[in-house]
Amino acid sequence: MIKVAKFGGTSLADSQQFKKVHSIVKNSDERKYIVVSAPGKRFTDDNKITDLLYLTHAHVRYSVPYGSVLKIVEDRFKLIKEELNLKIDLDYEFKIIREELDNKCDEDYIVSRGEYLSAKLMADYLDCDFVDAKDLIFFNYDCSVDEEKTREKITEILGKSSKAIVPGFYGSYPDGSIKTFSRGGSDITGAIISSAIGADMYENWTDVSGFLIADPRIVDNPKQIEKITYEELRELSYMGASVLHDEAIFPVRQAGIPINIKNTNEPENPGTVIIRDDQANEEYAKEHIITGIAGKKNFSFFYVHKEHMANEVGILKKALQVFENRGISIDHVPSGIDSFTIVLPSESVDKVSHEIVEELKIKCRTENVQVYKNLSLIATVGIRMAYQPGISAKLFTALGNSDINIRMIDQGSSEINIIVGVEDKDFEDAIRAIYNAFVK
Repeated sequence: MIKVAKFGGTSLADSQQFKKVHSIVKNSDERKYIVVSAPGKRFTDDNKITDLLYLTHAHVRYSVPYGSVLKIVEDRFKLIKEELNLKIDLDYEFKIIREELDNKCDEDYIVSRGEYLSAKLMADYLDCDFVDAKDLIFFNYDCSVDEEKTREKITEILGKSSKAIVPGFYGSYPDGSIKTFSRGGSDITGAIISSAIGADMYENWTDVSGFLIADPRIVDNPKQIEKITYEELRELSYMGASVLHDEAIFPVRQAGIPINIKNTNEPENPGTVIIRDDQANEEYAKEHIITGIAGKKNFSFFYVHKEHMANEVGILKKALQVFENRGISIDHVPSGIDSFTIVLPSESVDKVSHEIVEELKIKCRTENVQVYKNLSLIATVGIRMAYQPGISAKLFTALGNSDINIRMIDQGSSEINIIVGVEDKDFEDAIRAIYNAFVK
């Protein structure tokens, strides 16, 4: 079995965390390719290395001396080196970084040095190969990944190594200059490598033991999700319950490679395994009446009513055009015979909601347009819910018994999730009610 293991910033925050990673990697010969992030926070008021590097470049951009900020970064890496008794020449590495900064280097270059140096340290500590991500991950000038060249180089270069450390978060343009992914992009690096080499498992090591059925800030000691399908994860991530970078899902999903979310601080915990959608069989359904509950606050509902609306062609298109013209994305559009509701985050319409109401009245030729605010959406997700009679009734009964008024219901024909809208003030109570009905 071949595993790709990606370790996040909290797993590499200091020398003690490096030791934990060392133990995890050495514990299994199956972990052949290790992707590392830049060191994260050691404590609440600490700084992430990547944040400091962004700040360093900002100093350069505005012609402000950057030395004091970069010195913090240098001291962090040197402390790890000294405490682990490593051989890497950090003075040489930071000499190059300073020369690049003095020559007005691109932001992508400087912020990538956190992962680069983290990988250099870890390769020294584990006594294995360091492979620079700029030689593995290739971008086109439109910022898309050159998948063919990337796959070819990963196969060629990593195929020669028995164990390799790769910095996450970045690759290179055709001219060799550094290009980063968006923040959290080390997840993507690990996923791309997993897909290219045909790994049997992609391990994503972080500071949580996988996914929980509900938010622990709302539900006391919620149960851990042992298995979840990619489709279920996508639904829960959309509603805010995310551990992985969204784009990290797709390369491994396409290749059918499972992802194991594990905790560097509790390596014995099995974590959560993300499996293929087609593995959600009847046996899976018995253990997963619902897989997870997630939600968000602060939505606005634009309710449009018009008699005989069902007979009017194009009215919904006209309404949606009002939002498209303003560059506003829509989340949900539940509908009835003579009405529909457009649901979207309040922050995107707070300053223009009155104008939108007036435009909807004109476009839809109706005076019955109303906007409701301070509403929440809660998704109850389970890929096999469609095959379980009484799920909706159980959910609505749980909310009713808790005196929670449902303002909206949205359920697709696939029935992978049931989304309800409630008042913001009922948000936490609603999640607890659903959890107690299905899990507790």
